[in-house]
Amino acid sequence: MSKQQSGGLVERNITLRTAVLMMYCLVAAGAFGIEGMISDAGPGMTIVILCVLPFIWAAPQALCSAELGSFITDAGGFYKWIQRGLGEFWGFAGGWCRTVSCYIDNTLYIVLAGSYSQMLIPGMTDTAKFIFMFVLILIFTVINLLGIEEVGKVSTIFSVIIFIAFMAVTVVGFANWQYNPMEPFYNSADYTLIGSIGAGLATGMWMYAGYTSMSTLATECKDKSVIPRGLLIIMPLVAISYILPTIAGLASVGQWQDWANDGAGISFGNVLALAGAWGLPCFTIAAVIANLSLFNTQMISISRGFYGMALDNLAPKVLLKVSKKRHVPYIGVISLSVVTTLLCNFDFSVLVTMDVTMLMVDYVLVFISAARLRKIEPDTPRPFKIPFGDNFVKILITPGLIIACAALFLNGADYYLGGMIAFASAPILYVIWKRMYGGLYANDPVKYPIDKRTRLVSGDFSRMAIVFAILAVIGLIGGLFWFDFYEVGWEADYGANYPFLGGTDEEITNRIYNSITVVSVIYAVLAIVLRICDKKLEKKELPAETAAE
Repeated sequence: MSKQQSGGLVERNITLRTAVLMMYCLVAAGAFGIEGMISDAGPGMTIVILCVLPFIWAAPQALCSAELGSFITDAGGFYKWIQRGLGEFWGFAGGWCRTVSCYIDNTLYIVLAGSYSQMLIPGMTDTAKFIFMFVLILIFTVINLLGIEEVGKVSTIFSVIIFIAFMAVTVVGFANWQYNPMEPFYNSADYTLIGSIGAGLATGMWMYAGYTSMSTLATECKDKSVIPRGLLIIMPLVAISYILPTIAGLASVGQWQDWANDGAGISFGNVLALAGAWGLPCFTIAAVIANLSLFNTQMISISRGFYGMALDNLAPKVLLKVSKKRHVPYIGVISLSVVTTLLCNFDFSVLVTMDVTMLMVDYVLVFISAARLRKIEPDTPRPFKIPFGDNFVKILITPGLIIACAALFLNGADYYLGGMIAFASAPILYVIWKRMYGGLYANDPVKYPIDKRTRLVSGDFSRMAIVFAILAVIGLIGGLFWFDFYEVGWEADYGANYPFLGGTDEEITNRIYNSITVVSVIYAVLAIVLRICDKKLEKKELPAETAAE
């Protein structure tokens, strides 16, 4: 691999087993999170969604990632896939959105680990909890600074513990079968059938997300086949590790309406408690380990997120610094630790609302890139290739695209508003960093020419116009029609979550809806202006040899 493709990163001997177990930590780390899905959507709906999503949501991710990762192993992973398939702007948009959202997300895992520890030690004060979380952050920062092999060893130990815990839940649950796990089919007390599907999908899609995460580590794996092969193994493994414990839990404990993620209700720990009083505390320890496994592996994946972009002169060069002995991008690791430390002691729930839109950008662009690369690079050797031809790839990604778009409507108006505001940072920063650092033009001016007047790639204004136009259309549909129809009874939640907006629950809800509409109108105007500007630039286009100087 060339220096330009890998920068200062060094290849390591990562086995298939290690890669699979790291992927398990990145994608799943146990069935935690399904508890809330059960009480929201209903037991039958939960099981159906867990059985269906592997085919229409997880499979597109895993198979596209396996194919793209088998022949594009440059530093940056999914960012380089998108860039190669769709171009510099879209590559930056996908890489920026995914990495920023994961910086925020990773704090959740350390906070949850602290909360579960507080359940084990009821007398733990908030100050003691923060100190405990800070120590955990330091420990896993050191592990990540040691490199991918050390992270892999820790992931192996954690994965084995998590597997054992959920195997025990499955065995104990089936041994104590008392209830029909499919009844009732959906939560008719709180939702219509459509609402129940929406509630289940909103959680289920997150349970089956993350198959692209390992791609940022491909350049550090000496055997480039371990990640594509690992993806094909982990896909059914994750599904089984979700479905069997869920059926076992509902069949043994029942009380589906009381299941919850916060530890105050029924959980998988209650299933294990059927085997003895030791079950619940042991499972709580497993919950701490599961969240730490997510934090550990996400840290090494996310810390490489900006590295590939910096190699392409689309992020500050300081992010390219690697340790002399271990060749680890330590600026990325340390910056993630600092962000986590700052956020874990504060209410960052508003920041979390940005995640849905930001993450969906990456998934959509990866799906489209997989199909487009089949068209523009049909003869490029692919060690792994999705079978049944190009048309099958289009059929495969279609449900994934639909689900990704549906997620924008299913998670709530607040999530969409936060996401559409946060996503605007992508084109803004692209313009700033492209002009400041040069982008791909700085690496190869002949291959990647720019328009000297804007110092951007020709057509970039139109690409930005597409971003703002899509957000505007979806926002207007949501703000004027969908959310008012879908979110019946959500007013109390909005009132409780956003009291700083002032007013009654209904007034707060209306402010959120109206804000979506206002931002959508602003984005629509921006889209029109950007498109007009691009048209004018095309009419006054410089001679090709001048633009490519």
